[in-house]
Order: sequence, then C-alpha cells, then structure tokens
Amino acid sequence: MKTFWQPTLLAVFLSLAGCATTAKHQVVLTGDIMVDAPNAIANGPPRDRVLWEYRLAAAAMRQGKFDLAKHNLDDALLTLGGIYGKDKDAKQARSYFHAEAKKTFIGEPYERAMAYIYRGILYWMDGEPDNARACFRSAEFEDSDTENHEYAGDWVLPEYLEGLATTKLHGDGSDAFKRAQAIAKSVTLPPYLPNANALFFIEFGPGPTKFATGQYREELRIHTVASPVASADLKVDALQIPIAPTDDVNFQASTRGGRVMDHILANKAVFKSTTDTVGNVALVGGLATAAISHDQTAQEVGLGIALAGLVSKVISAATVAAADTRSWDNLPRYLSFVSLPLPVGQHVATIQFHDTAGQVLPNLTKTITINITTTDRDKVVFVSDTSLTPQTL
Repeated sequence: MKTFWQPTLLAVFLSLAGCATTAKHQVVLTGDIMVDAPNAIANGPPRDRVLWEYRLAAAAMRQGKFDLAKHNLDDALLTLGGIYGKDKDAKQARSYFHAEAKKTFIGEPYERAMAYIYRGILYWMDGEPDNARACFRSAEFEDSDTENHEYAGDWVLPEYLEGLATTKLHGDGSDAFKRAQAIAKSVTLPPYLPNANALFFIEFGPGPTKFATGQYREELRIHTVASPVASADLKVDALQIPIAPTDDVNFQASTRGGRVMDHILANKAVFKSTTDTVGNVALVGGLATAAISHDQTAQEVGLGIALAGLVSKVISAATVAAADTRSWDNLPRYLSFVSLPLPVGQHVATIQFHDTAGQVLPNLTKTITINITTTDRDKVVFVSDTSLTPQTL
C-alpha cells in the first residue's frame, strides 16, 4: 500500500498543479480610459479584450469619436458572435477547476444588449437604418431566453427603434411599437413620425457594476447606485421637449423578463463544498483507523481511506467557484430618445439634465450645433450627461 499511495498522491498534486497559472499581461492603469483601454487591448490578457473594447467604445461615443467606437464595437461583436461553444477558455471556465473570470469576457445579457444598442445608433448615424434595425433586434435577442423560453427580452427602446426603422424603410412598424408600448406599461410612447429627421439618443446616470457574495464568492450580484440625474429636457429652435427615462439599465442588469434574478454558480459551489466535506470525513476516519489498528491490513485500508480523503480535499481546493465580476463599468443608468422634424439649416440644441427634485444641473448642460443638409437623411445625435460640450454635428 505504501508503494501505491505515495506515487498516487504525488500524481494528484502534479495534475492539479496544472490548474494554477502564472500572471501574465500585466497592464498599468492610469485612470484615463482613452489611454488605459488601448493599452489593455494591445497588451492585456486576451480574455479581457472585449471588456476593454466595450469600455472604450462607450467613452469614445461621449467624446464624439464615433469611428473609434465603431471599430471597437465591431471587433467585440465579432468575438461575441462566434464565442458560444468554440472558445477554449469558455469551455475551461465551465469545468470545475477553472475560474469564471478566466473565460473570454463577453458580458452578461444587459452588457451584450448595450453593445448592440450602441452599434445600432452608430449605423443609423451612417445612414444605415436597416443595419441599425438588425442591431436593435440582436439587443432583444441577447436579453431573451431562447433555449427554455422562460422569459422574453423587455427593453423598450430596441423594440421601439426597430419599429421606427421599419417605418423609415417604408414598412409596417406597428407590431414593434405595440410590443414596446406593452413593455413600457404606464409610459405613453410617442407615435412614429416618418418625417422626423432629427433623432436624439440620450443617456444619463451611473450604470450597474457587479460583485460576488457567498461562501465561495459564487453568487454574482448587481451593484447599483442612486443616479444624481433623473430626467432631462431638449431645447431646439422654439421647441422644448421633456425627456424621461425609457429604459433603466440597472433594472435590465438585475432582472430577466422583469423578474429579479441574481446569478448563482450553484453547481461549482455544491461540488466544492461536497468534496471538502467528504475529504474531511475520509481523512479523519482513515487516519484514525490506521492509528488504532494493530493489523497491517487494517492499517493499509485506513491509509487508503485517508488518501482518498486527501485527494478529495485537494480537488475541493482546486475547484474555483467564484463568479466573474468583471464589469462594463462605464455604462449609463438611463436611456431615452426623442425624434422631431427639422428643416434644412443650422440649429442649436441644448440638453439640460435634472436631479430627482427636477432642478437643472447646470454643470451637465450640453450644447450641440446641428447642420441639417437634407431632409432625406436622418441626423442622429448622441448625447450623454458625460459628453464633451459644445459639439458640432
């Protein structure tokens, strides 16, 4: 027995040692997303590439660097489109001995949906409402349970915009409008105006991030903070239009189909706990048997049981149940939308943001000069409470 269990134990340790990895691709962060993101994309861990592309795209849009945003979203969505079932790291992360954070990041459903929403806005900017519509449909798909059909996507804006794009393309967008209105519930959505050639996409407030709880940090939960910005208004020419939130990204992050839902990696946590308990029992019992017995055979059996317990303990220690808390941490809290017809010429638009008491937050006011050169093509304006101002489009 001695000649058996010693090399067996060594083999177990050596095989599980392969689960440990050496830190590579260390990236020094400066706190400037426009510096850190390109550096992390070029030199950081490949599994985090999409995460940094998401972050850079959002930051670039707020600085009016739309080509940069398109490039990063296109690369991220290309990875997203081919990730399921093909990515080596994702397969490893589904096993018991690899951390969720070691898989290639594609994000939770709300993060993937936001990537498609941003890309849809950019397509519409480029005069491609058909591709924009495809992105809005994809956003709803990412938020839906297509396997078990337990819940359907419940974003208002992607449904509404899908119908608007269809209307602009001389189709019937009424079904999408009805779905959007059903999701919006008490909020009355404005009817589609085919001649509305100025489209304003507005976002504001700090979005969700993630954290882990539980004995093994296996419970993935959503962290939200109260938004200092609750609404906005748009002033252009003689018009003043109030802007209320259409979608709440925090709500989307913490629910599925409107039902509050925290993600728990239960299988890994149960496996880790069970193997640890079994290991304790077998290790203590086996050593006790070997210690009190005067029979060589019984001693060897006891040592064998102890070996099994030790193996179980090592397996438990090697099981990584921790949830993946990497977050697209510069998302907004609220999304909204306004469309209106503007004649050819130059127009100055002012967007003011309001706190929860309805007071204007003057330091967040944005001024945008809009040049309408034709009424045959939509002018798309993207505004965030963190956007650079003034801008000329």
